[in-house]
Amino acid sequence: MYLRIDKLQYEMPAPTEPDTKAAAAVQDLLGGRFGEMSTVMNYTYQSFNMRGHKKIQPYYELVSAIAAEELGHIELVAATINGLLTGAVPDGASPEDAPLKGIADDYPGHFLANGAGARVAGAGGEPWQGDYVFNTGNLKLDLLHNFFLECGARMGKLRVYEATDHPTARAMCGYLLVRGGVHAVAYAKALETLTGVEVTKLLPIPEIPTDKIPEAKKFMDTGAHQKLYTFSPNDYKNLAAIWNGTTPEDGSQVEVVDGHPEGGEKQEFAEAASIFVPGYDPGKLADIAAKLMEK
Repeated sequence: MYLRIDKLQYEMPAPTEPDTKAAAAVQDLLGGRFGEMSTVMNYTYQSFNMRGHKKIQPYYELVSAIAAEELGHIELVAATINGLLTGAVPDGASPEDAPLKGIADDYPGHFLANGAGARVAGAGGEPWQGDYVFNTGNLKLDLLHNFFLECGARMGKLRVYEATDHPTARAMCGYLLVRGGVHAVAYAKALETLTGVEVTKLLPIPEIPTDKIPEAKKFMDTGAHQKLYTFSPNDYKNLAAIWNGTTPEDGSQVEVVDGHPEGGEKQEFAEAASIFVPGYDPGKLADIAAKLMEK
């Protein structure tokens, strides 16, 4: 059962200008092989299918709580893409003016298949696939995969960060680098309790300290790299059995927080009349048809 709160996980800075190239790059963080669709679906199905979970309750709760946070990450990436695409199409242009000419070149699916919105696909237009989900039922193997997945996701976020200087896209990358770092450390700590192997010594992958990214340091300064949220008002009370001690990010003490981040207000994205979003005035359509007939 899920409780949905109509806020983003952080206060997303409103874009002051569109950037279709940045939106194309950010798409990979949504539907790419290591995107947020992969993290949420991997952890969700692992939690659904975890047999005998009462005997391994802390691990079940860890995967479940992180899965819930990842749902919000999908929303955050989608909101970023929508913001980057807002205003890209000339306002009030008529179809015969070819308002999408050139604009749709960066990522055609944003405009040709969608209403200037996010897609469940990667940066190359390839659709997200269900076989990206890895769920063997073997706890050690699934947690090892999750650690790998978070490290791959971190690499992707760093590359998208390098691909654009748009402040909205970079702020989103900074937030996800910090929160994804928490998840990577959490899975590393879980593996350490199972095996005794000091998996946290592998971090960070890639070997770029997160606090060297200005947009990420801003969130680290608030302690966001220390907190693991339950994303539940009453459940998942055993996370501290795994999420305890210090974080390899900076040696600071970690903590479990009941509930969810305070978050920030969602933006309303302006309609895109030139691509009939959300609709098109019937009278205007008649005028367009008359002009086309004159030609």
